[in-house]
Order: sequence, then structure tokens, then C-alpha cells
Amino acid sequence: MTVPRSTLRLQLHRGFTLDDAAAQLDYFASLGVSHLYLSPITTAVPGSTHGYDTVDYTRVNPELGGEAALLRLADAARARQMGLIADIVPNHMGIGSAHNAWWLDILEWGRHSAFGRHFDVDWHSPDPALRGKALAPCLGAPYGEELEAGRITLQFDRDAVRFFAAYAHHVFPICPAEYAPILQTVDQPELAALAERFTGLAPQAADQPRAEQARDALREFVATEHGMAAIGAALQAYAPDTASGRERLHRLLERQFFRLAWWRTAADEVNWRRFFDVSTLAALRQERPEVFEATHALILRLFAQGVIDGVRVDHVDGLADPREYCQRLRQRLFDVEGERPQQIDGRRAYLIVEKILARREPLSVDWGVDGSTGYDFMNDVGALLHDPGGAAPLADAWAELAGNPRSFADEALIARRKILTEHLSAELDRSARALHRIARDHPATRDFTLTSIRRAVAELAVHFPVYRIYLLNGQRTDDDEPYFNQALEAARQTLPRADHQVLERVAGWLGGKTREREENPAQTTQHANSPNSQKRTTPALFAQLTAPLAAKAIEDTACYRYGRLLSRNEVGADPGEFALSVEDFHAANLARAKHFPHTMLTTATHDHKRGEDVRARLAVLSEIAHEWNAARHAWSTLNAPQRRVLDGNDRDWAPGPAAEAMLYQTLAGCWPLDLDPGDEAGVKALAERVAGWQEKALREAKLRTSWYARDEAYEQASRDFLLDILAPQRRDGFLHELPAFVARIARAGAVNSLLQTVLRMTSPGVPDLYQGTELWDFSLVDPDNRRPVDFARRHAWLTGEPPSEQLANWRDGRVKLGIVHRALTLRAASPALFLEGSYVPLTVRGKLARHAIAFARQHGDAYAIVIGTRFAMALLDEGRDVPHVEPAKWEDTVVVLPNTLAGRALFDWLSPGAPKVDEAGALRVSEALAALPVAVLVEEGVRAA
Repeated sequence: MTVPRSTLRLQLHRGFTLDDAAAQLDYFASLGVSHLYLSPITTAVPGSTHGYDTVDYTRVNPELGGEAALLRLADAARARQMGLIADIVPNHMGIGSAHNAWWLDILEWGRHSAFGRHFDVDWHSPDPALRGKALAPCLGAPYGEELEAGRITLQFDRDAVRFFAAYAHHVFPICPAEYAPILQTVDQPELAALAERFTGLAPQAADQPRAEQARDALREFVATEHGMAAIGAALQAYAPDTASGRERLHRLLERQFFRLAWWRTAADEVNWRRFFDVSTLAALRQERPEVFEATHALILRLFAQGVIDGVRVDHVDGLADPREYCQRLRQRLFDVEGERPQQIDGRRAYLIVEKILARREPLSVDWGVDGSTGYDFMNDVGALLHDPGGAAPLADAWAELAGNPRSFADEALIARRKILTEHLSAELDRSARALHRIARDHPATRDFTLTSIRRAVAELAVHFPVYRIYLLNGQRTDDDEPYFNQALEAARQTLPRADHQVLERVAGWLGGKTREREENPAQTTQHANSPNSQKRTTPALFAQLTAPLAAKAIEDTACYRYGRLLSRNEVGADPGEFALSVEDFHAANLARAKHFPHTMLTTATHDHKRGEDVRARLAVLSEIAHEWNAARHAWSTLNAPQRRVLDGNDRDWAPGPAAEAMLYQTLAGCWPLDLDPGDEAGVKALAERVAGWQEKALREAKLRTSWYARDEAYEQASRDFLLDILAPQRRDGFLHELPAFVARIARAGAVNSLLQTVLRMTSPGVPDLYQGTELWDFSLVDPDNRRPVDFARRHAWLTGEPPSEQLANWRDGRVKLGIVHRALTLRAASPALFLEGSYVPLTVRGKLARHAIAFARQHGDAYAIVIGTRFAMALLDEGRDVPHVEPAKWEDTVVVLPNTLAGRALFDWLSPGAPKVDEAGALRVSEALAALPVAVLVEEGVRAA
């Protein structure tokens, strides 16, 4: 198996191509990573900066350099003993442009398209206006207004020989069965003859070859200037600048397999599954073998050829059956292993999935994957940095600011209801209708109304504590049952008693192990008009509702509303869980070592809301909660004159108390260590970055403004407030106070950063670096976290000297870079120690025991002892400008090592230190952490490796 020692995530786009990545390989190899972990490489919408809007699974994106560039990168990487991991996007495709041939084909031919069953379209919608059609919710205003304004037109593509409706950059092909009436609008013999060829065409597959023959004749005709002039005359008859033209165009559009609609209709009426609530991303039916093969052929071929060594699966929870999908992907990868070149070390593919895991929610071991992308680890290490003593005072202060005592769980429930009602109503209807069809099939339940079933499904969904259930043979598993029962009990508490009978039956139909086994949808005969064929079941529809509901409500709403401490508001985290004990952190690592020893470990991603070092610095506020509350209050008072009053109401001002408090946390977290408040250009650049975050945060919160209903006056007033408090004239006020406070917490924040770096590099799993985070990462939410990276500077700063030599220069980040480099070098020198070694929690004793964490990695006789500093704020000397606790302060604090290490000398991989273990197996922390706030101790043999 090709198990990476470590990975480095790169965000590819036309501004940073595969050849650009190849140009940095010497640096990546010198740093010590074994694999580059590439963002999606398949062809995406032109200009895409992320690659998750795939339009063609069969080609490597030409904007990235195409397959030739990928092969150059792979060859160059292999020459440096490195490999590639590719991110794949099986759940959805981009349809917001004219570049997706599959989607254009179903718009043209409807359910008769060769791809009509590739996408998750409900061709049997109960809405007569959508039966046999796909909703196209792309219009900027209601359909009638856009038609009247002439913004919808009929056009002809000479190259593709296709009539199409055009709106902005959108293209909607007209079915060839409707070409005849278009051609007949002009009294011209040649057009009449062409029209005859299209007359009588039906959209069925049997007639489509005839349509192509007719199109060939049309192609010959329009190759002439005369032909295009005649087509132009036909188009004029559909021109929207006259009443007759608009009426003719409208009637034509009504006969198509799409229905143009205002974008706001999507939430209530969309009849195809989307990625979350994004109507430019259409979901695929990977449960269909032909879809799987069509979307994975390229990736499987690249793996077979040895170009890539594994894959990362994006948003696995969107699929109908993640377990079946992963098992199938593992099998298909296994099928082609034998084709891989002989010189490739390890043939088994590395396979990980993007999965949000709640606390104590297991990743199923029977999926056949090597683990997740590491959000769970990011949550664990982040919570470990927080002092539990800060939870209550910070929560009290936030409740006063917000004007209510709601917990994060309360906010999440409110957000879930809002998202379900306003954004995912169509998805809720689809799930309820599927259950209603089951109810109608049985005499005992045929009087259950759609509305009552919808209420039951809604309550189950809003209370569902994890992303989704994972059926096995049509039933919920033992792992699913506790979460489903939690939602069921909550639904019982909120629904009227009259609905309880419906609720109980719905619970049974959603994969329950009930006595009414024949009523389980996995066991019933599919309706002839049901879109849920083969392996699509009604419980899967429910699962595909709860997953986007959780994502949109938690990550994209509640996390922007609740601001006790923003360092806990991260992807994969529960802001209601404030801190994690050392014991619980060890327990989580032990579980990884047992079940998924090769899972990915990350602390920064392309999806993070705040950079890893922003979160590490903000965690310090948990140690000084009262001081922070006072500072925040003082800043609010200081900046009160800059508040923007709205509509003349002194009590209504922008950005408002809660948003203002979140703004101060953000500024304190991301203020660059080297930024002088007198640097007007630098402060302005920071202000613009934070303004981008603020705009997104306010819209995602969906309180005063949103992406769907912008309050431009409020947004502008909030932006003006931010720019004003950071304006040059505030250098003796807030611009003085903010950097001074940052200076007070920055060293403790750096200690946290170095600790989380070492923990990521040495815990069970495969450490992942997000591009550029080898130095301090004070980025904010995307697109800020996808800015260009100065790899040349990082390469120039990569030296062989111990990281401890750079502690005095800690502000430039070279100490962090050095620790990353040294840790990756150690993993390369002793790969078995970290990839196969056991994890041994170590006990810390003494006066400052709560301020340290320690564990060992053991493989045979080889050990690595990891020790780090926690909660450093109270331990740092004011007069010493380094993120390091004076050794003497540790006093009697010791780490108790395994007996086999008693009396031995250890060497610090990160510094020249060589602490001695006494005969009782105790190691003094003052000696282990004499040079740095973290240490990785090994014996001489490993040191010399």
C-alpha cells in the first residue's frame, strides 16, 4: 500500500497550474512531504478557483495544463520519491454555464437523454408544470419580467448546429423535435425542406439518430452565408421586442424539457438534487453503475498508470449510499492495482473521505477507506488548546451582548428550522412525498396526510444530531440507532400528540427494524412512477436531506451567529464543546491508532473559517476570559462614535453588538505579527481582507442580511464602521489598543500554534499541510485562505539548523517552518515508528502538570517522546519576548516515561537538548522544554538515522 508519510494540499487553478506545482517540487521534497494532495484535477467550469464544479470527468482540466502537465508533475515527483493524491468530486457537477455536455443533453432531451438517469432529477414531479422537466432557476427576476424585458432570447449556435434559449451566460438547448416550427416561421423553400426532416421527431432515444441526420442537413445549410441569413430571419420571429415574438418564444419554451424560473423558486420547487442549496451544482446518482464508471474512468486509469497513488473523496455524505460507494471504489481500485508499474512502491490505493464526525461518532470500518480528511483531529487539537475555565465567563458575556441566553445548540436548532423552511423546502417535500407514497400503499396508513408526514420528517431532520444515517441492507445500523433515537425523542417532544402515530410509522419506514418489515421501502416494490429506482430508497432521501441541512445550518449559519469564542466555530467542530481534556485527547488518538492508523490529520484546509494560527491565538482568550471581556467592552466604548445609525434610530446601528464583538475577535486573531499600526498601506490591506470576511459572515448569519436578500445599507454601514476604526486617525485610539492587546497574547498564541503543529506531526495518522501554513497562517475564510503562497521565501528559509535557533525570530514564522521540516524528516527517517507504532499516553505530574501534555510513539524498541506546553499565558515572562516558558518555572513537573527508558539519555529532534531520564523513569519538563515550548525526544539511534 502506498501510505503517505505526509501530504501537502495544493489549490490548483489557472493562476497556479500543475506546472507551477512542479516548479516547487524541490522545496516540497526538501521540506519532507511524501505526497502532494491536489485539489480536483478534472475539468471544471472555466475560471473556477476551486475545481469543485466539474463539467467533464473524462479530461484533466486544460486550465491546469491538461493531462500532459499532470504526467510531467507525476514524473518529476516520482524522481524525488514523492507521489500524488487526487481530490475527486463524485457527488455533483457544475451546471451554471454552457460547458457541461451531460446537463445540456438532458435539457435538450429530458428523461430520454442518454444522461437522463445520471443526475438525480425527479422527472415525475407532482407539479404538472414540472412533470418531465428540470427546473432551471437561473433568472434574476420573475420569468414574466425577464421575458418582457427581452433578456431571454432564442439563438442559434452555428458550430453545434443547435437552437438554444439564451439568458446571460446560460444556455438552454431546444429539443430538435421543436426545430420544425422554428424553421417554418419563414416562408422559404429550403427552410421548409429542412423543417420536414425534423417533423414528427419524438424525443425518445429511438428517434435521436434521425434527429442527428436532420441536424447534419442543417449543418450543410448554415455553412453558407445565405443559410445563416435564413436562420436569422427565423430567429427574428421569436425576438422578444414584439408582443407576437414574445408570445411565440414563450410557447416554444413551454414545450421544452426545462422550465426557466426565477432563482428564488429553487428553494421551494427545484426537482433535482443539488449540492446543499447551490443551484449551479447538480447532484449525480453514483449508485448507478454506469454513472460510477463514467465519472471514475479517468481517475482509475491514472491510478493504474501510477500517476496517482490514491484519492480523496469530496462530500461522501451527499451520496445515496456512502458505504456502498466506498466499497465499490475500493474494489475498482483493487481491480486495476495489477496494472500499476512495477517500480511503484506499494500498489494498494490510499483512500480517504471528507466526512464531518460528531464527538464519539465512529467512521464505519467496513467502508474500506483509510480514514477521513482530518476535521475530527482539527476539532480535537483545537479544543485541547482551550482552558475550560474560560467557558462560563465568555458565555455570560456573549449572552449579554446577544441579548439572550441561548446556547450554541439553541442557535443551531433555530438555524436548522430556518434552513429547512427557507432553503431546503423542496428537498423536504421530496422526502415527505416518498414516505407518503408508502403510506398510501397500506390500508392502515393510507389516511396519513402528506402534511402530517412532512411535519414528522421536518422534526426528525431538525433534531438529527449527526449528518446522516448509513443504511445497511435497507436498515439502520447499530451505529445509526442512538442518533436516530435522539432525533425521534426530540420530535416526540415537539410534535402534537395527534402526530405521534405518524411519527412512529415514519421512523419505521426510515430504515427501522419494525414488525411491519414489508413496509420498509427497501423491501417494497418500486412504484412505476417512482424516481427512486434500484438502490435509491426512501431512507436515503432522508439522509440526503439531513446532511445538507446540518452543513448549512451549523457551519454556514449558526457558526456565524454564536460568538462565545470564534476559535471553536470551525468546520467539523461543535462550538458548544468548549474544551477537551488531555485524557479525552489521548482517547481520541488511541481510537485512531486502533481503527484508522492512516487517517489524515489536518489543522488547516481550503474550507476553514479561520487559519490555524488565528484559532490558536484566539484560544488564549479562554485563559484570560475576564481580561478579554474587559478589553472588548473598552473597545466597544472607544469605537461607539464610529457606529452607523440606521434609519435615524439610535438603537439600531451597524454592525450591532454581536457582530461588533465577533469583529473584535477576528481582528485580534488575524492581526499580523509584523504589522506596524503606523503602516497605513499594511493596515488598509488588512482592513480589506477583514471586510471580505465581515461581508461573508453577516450574510451567512442570515440575520440582518443574506446572500438571498441583501440589506445593502446595513452591509455598507458595517463596512464603513470597520474601515473607520482602522483608519489612520485612530492610531492613538483603537489602532493603538488593538496591537497592544495582540502583543500581549501573541506569544501564548504562538505556543499554542507550535503545540498543535507538533501534535499533528506525531499523532497517529498522516499529517497534512495546507499550502503555505508552514509559516504563520493568519488567514480567514475563503477566498482569503486561498491567496497565493510565496514558496520561494519558504524554500530560502529552509535550513538544517535546529528550530530552536529561530526562537528569537519567532515573529517571522521560521521556528514553525523548522519544526515542520524536522518533524517530517524524522518521519522519513523512522516511517514505521509513526505509521505503524503504538500510541502511549504519558502521565505528567507536579505543580504545573495541567500545563503540559505528553505521549510516546513506540515501534519495537524505538520511541519518540512528544511533550508540549499548554495554557502558557500565565507562565510567560512579560520581559522575555519569546513564546517559551522559562525552564525554572516548571519546578517539580515531570513526565513519567515507560520503564524501558529509565536512566537513558534522550535527544531532542528540535533542539540541541539532551535531557536525562532518571532511574525511576521520570523526565523533568524543565529539561525537556529548555529550548522550545515543544519537544520530540528520541534515542541516539534514531537521531543518527
